[in-house]
Amino acid sequence: MIRKSFDNEMLARVRAMPLLLVLDKLRDDGKLFYRRDLDFVPEKDRKTMRLFLSSPSGFAWEVLVTDLKWYDVRAGKGGGGGIDLVMHLFGVDFVAAVKLLLVSTQNSEKSYVKVFRSC
Repeated sequence: MIRKSFDNEMLARVRAMPLLLVLDKLRDDGKLFYRRDLDFVPEKDRKTMRLFLSSPSGFAWEVLVTDLKWYDVRAGKGGGGGIDLVMHLFGVDFVAAVKLLLVSTQNSEKSYVKVFRSC
């Protein structure tokens, strides 16, 4: 019998996570930095944003984001959702990407609970 690493609820939560929230969590964990190009004018979809990402180790990406879809302009690769984005940026497999996002999510939820309880 094969053991599932993640239950369906966990995967659904990670898959539904907006990409900006994924990037915020990675930034808060010190895994990368990003900034939005405020001068960017999208050609097709008004919701598209251009983001410049960089890692502490010196890697850099130019990524277009529209809802849950992303496209790395320099690499010519794209995907859908935070799991794909983490796999692309850090060169990790599916399991490692999900674990990274789950740890980030759990850490931020604990911080939120601490702040909420102190109010």
